[in-house]
Amino acid sequence: MTMKYNYLLITGLLLLLNVSCTMKKEKTSAEAGEVRLITLDPGHFHAALVQKTSYPDVSNDVYVYAPGGADLDEHLKRIEGYNTRPDSPTGWNEIVYTGSDFLSRMLDEKKGNVMITAGNNGKKTGYIKQTLSTGINVLADKPMAINVGDFEMLKECFSIAEQKGLLLYDIMTERFEITTLLQKEFSMITAVYGEQQSGSVDDPGIVKESVHHFFKTVSGKPLIRPAWFFDVNQQGEGIVDVTTHLVDLVQWECFPEQIINYQHDIELLDANHWTTDMSLEQFKEVTGLDSYPDYLQKDIKDQVLHVYANGNIFYKICGIHAKVSVIWNYTYPEGGGDTHYSVMKGSKSHLIIEQGKEQNYKPVLFIKCMEPDVDAYEKILQASLPIITDKYPGIDLRKVEKDRWEVVVPAEYHNGHEAHFGQVTENFLKYLKRGALPEWEVPNMIAKYYVTTHALELAKGKSLK
Repeated sequence: MTMKYNYLLITGLLLLLNVSCTMKKEKTSAEAGEVRLITLDPGHFHAALVQKTSYPDVSNDVYVYAPGGADLDEHLKRIEGYNTRPDSPTGWNEIVYTGSDFLSRMLDEKKGNVMITAGNNGKKTGYIKQTLSTGINVLADKPMAINVGDFEMLKECFSIAEQKGLLLYDIMTERFEITTLLQKEFSMITAVYGEQQSGSVDDPGIVKESVHHFFKTVSGKPLIRPAWFFDVNQQGEGIVDVTTHLVDLVQWECFPEQIINYQHDIELLDANHWTTDMSLEQFKEVTGLDSYPDYLQKDIKDQVLHVYANGNIFYKICGIHAKVSVIWNYTYPEGGGDTHYSVMKGSKSHLIIEQGKEQNYKPVLFIKCMEPDVDAYEKILQASLPIITDKYPGIDLRKVEKDRWEVVVPAEYHNGHEAHFGQVTENFLKYLKRGALPEWEVPNMIAKYYVTTHALELAKGKSLK
């Protein structure tokens, strides 16, 4: 009896140990952390760039809900590329559901607690609202609104997020570009920058200009864009798309960690928009399609597609005149790429980012003295440099003209646009863990989308006259 009892006891202990070991083997990173990603209807390559790196507290299982088709195929190819690359491969496991009910299926199943959306902008604001209403946080590619109707819905989204204790955040990668970071840092040193100049409509106190290209390479491969990317009703005009970054940088650099109230602090002055023209051959090259789809017929004349991809906005923010503008060309010159130009005008110096041929199409920050005594200013500038190098070791100054210095940046700081998506996501994960965004982020996102969407209305109104 004793032997039988001991046998049963030992057998039971072994079974319990085996179950315990099995449970440990089956434990997922979702159980180890608490972040589980959902990707909804990925139609833009930015959806994949969020996953170009791995994150310690994020499950490798990612639930993808989308209609089947080329957009989804391209997305999964990029993720597979990250998983199989020789250096620092990721380990994402894409669990895909396709079907016409993909949205309702996602909302019903609630497999994750953070939804990533980067795709058709005409659907995006609605996706965001329904996702938040179901109790899921949202990390959204820009723009989150492409017209005034979307803007009003977006305000509702932020109200829903607040009521449910959720986070809604857009992916502002340009805050992590090193020359922009340094432009901001130097502007905060009064001895170097002086006071921010208000400027005028003709000579704004701050200018941000961006040049982009329809045909380019991403992650080393030619980018295939979906045809809807060229439909302003689905993608949005340029004036509400890329300018989202530029308006964000104006607020982030000139008024760091300050709340912007769009009803009191913003005054729209002027806005314009115009088209980029694309031949059928170019359209074939960038989309892989042999003909224009029906929804683009409204924008075609003599087999040429006219896309309202360009625009500029003139406005005042807290009394400072600002100008932002975006231009889309078909493709860039050899050795080139997307470019950024920016100038912040202080009473003692102008901080200028240039990214043209002379800079080998790489962004470079310059400091131009506006003081009458350049020699005295140079001493102050050099004496102030440790304020920068304490935070960014290795940064230096090189005099290129009598009153102009290049800010020399070591190569390790230039990690590239694609890497910034991981940096934004890491920030978002910190906010998620804390349970709140910085208090200025939500009102400033609302102010940003007020500027872009209402500037579009102004520009379109002028076109009709």
